[in-house]
Amino acid sequence: MIGLRYVYAVCRPFSTPLQAQLSGVAGDPPRLLTHHGLVVVVSHVPEADFAEEPLHAHLEDLDWLSGVARAHQGVIDALTTVTTPLPLRLGTVFRDDSGVRTMIEAREESFRDTLDRLEGRVEWGVKVFLEEAPKQEAAAPAARPASGRDYLRQRRSQTKSQDELWQRAELFATQLHEALSRVAEDSRLHAPQNPALSGASGRNVLNAAYLVPRAGSEQFVEKVDQTKGELPGIRVELTGPWAAYSFAGETAPESASGEERPNARERS
Repeated sequence: MIGLRYVYAVCRPFSTPLQAQLSGVAGDPPRLLTHHGLVVVVSHVPEADFAEEPLHAHLEDLDWLSGVARAHQGVIDALTTVTTPLPLRLGTVFRDDSGVRTMIEAREESFRDTLDRLEGRVEWGVKVFLEEAPKQEAAAPAARPASGRDYLRQRRSQTKSQDELWQRAELFATQLHEALSRVAEDSRLHAPQNPALSGASGRNVLNAAYLVPRAGSEQFVEKVDQTKGELPGIRVELTGPWAAYSFAGETAPESASGEERPNARERS
């Protein structure tokens, strides 16, 4: 396939081969481009879809974008099993190999510094959700109010109950984040997820990422598992291990078109 160069990640040289059947964005298998002692993982993508103008239009197409994100993340996941990759943003595209090499030369020092910091580490994601209605409350519907005054009193009581549950959820999330931050090397708090985009049920109270040494991952996972089911109406979700997207800092470049792209994990 002749086309543009789609860039997935930067990493240090590694000896273990990637999966033989691994397919990248647009179905093209990823290949390794070595420059100045760094490895850039790239594949070819068609200009008709990934040049500046068509790519900009595709970014409004969630189905198309999700497909690209899944393929992108598949390559990053495969890299994570054999090395410590520095993942670049979804839709990072260059005209040719020369453009990729120019990008490496411009950011070589920051790439090396970040790779040193991330070596042997992975990212775990933890989310806390407040369920729409705890099961024990949902099972007992409220009696029909006898008057308007009774209705208002009932509504105030329900609102107060929800406010108290939200406060408990926030306190739980704060304490959990503090506890997990103590066993992680670094952490990031992200904005709560939009349920319309994520498809997750309930209100997202905590959306955090933690940088953890591979050797310490089992302890981290156990600590999260211990909190599940601790409070009625509170759901804790753990994802990972991921490449350290949240800790890549400012090293992820813009595409050749100069536009910032969304993180692949936000769309996968």
